Amino acid sequence: MIAEIEKYIEIKNNIDEILKGSPFKMSYIIEKSGIKKPTFFKKLKEKRFTPEELLVISKTIEVREWCNETKEEILESTKRSEDDFQNGRVHDYHEVMEASRLRLEKYRNANKIF
Repeated sequence: MIAEIEKYIEIKNNIDEILKGSPFKMSYIIEKSGIKKPTFFKKLKEKRFTPEELLVISKTIEVREWCNETKEEILESTKRSEDDFQNGRVHDYHEVMEASRLRLEKYRNANKIF
């Protein structure tokens, strides 16, 4: 339990740096947090977000690796993908991979992750 509390304190004390290193725009994070913009920046400056607010912010900026989609959501996504393909809304594999590599490299450099 001590480790979790220490991690919470670390996150709370470094939230400004965590948000700067996030791949999301600040306006998006603020919108998803439900906190008014001036209040958000005041809390950010003073590092006084509540645990509940930090949880919402964390869920917003954390990249989800897996999503438990329902069967209907998967079918709808597949239908949209097929429609995109039929209408020529596609991207070359190599272009997508290069763009992803550059985004990941930028994120790693910004967060000093090696």
